[in-house]
Amino acid sequence: MPTKGDGIVRIRRQSSGRKGKGVSVITGLDLNKDQLMMLAAELKKCGSGGAIKQGNIEIQGDKCELIKQLLEAKGMKVKLAGG
Repeated sequence: MPTKGDGIVRIRRQSSGRKGKGVSVITGLDLNKDQLMMLAAELKKCGSGGAIKQGNIEIQGDKCELIKQLLEAKGMKVKLAGG
């Protein structure tokens, strides 16, 4: 897994261990806890819930493309990771 702060934000879809319900996991964010909470609140406006876990943001549902567009609009370098 990439280290935090390599300059690239990665978004991947994950469903294992979640009873088949997928989430979009955003990793590589070099932000403090308050900044993470503000960004998570903004991303939850995609029409789904979410949470912050271990410095990563999890947004319910497969919203990878929408999240990518929102983060790129904020000037972040974003990659879609995984399948």
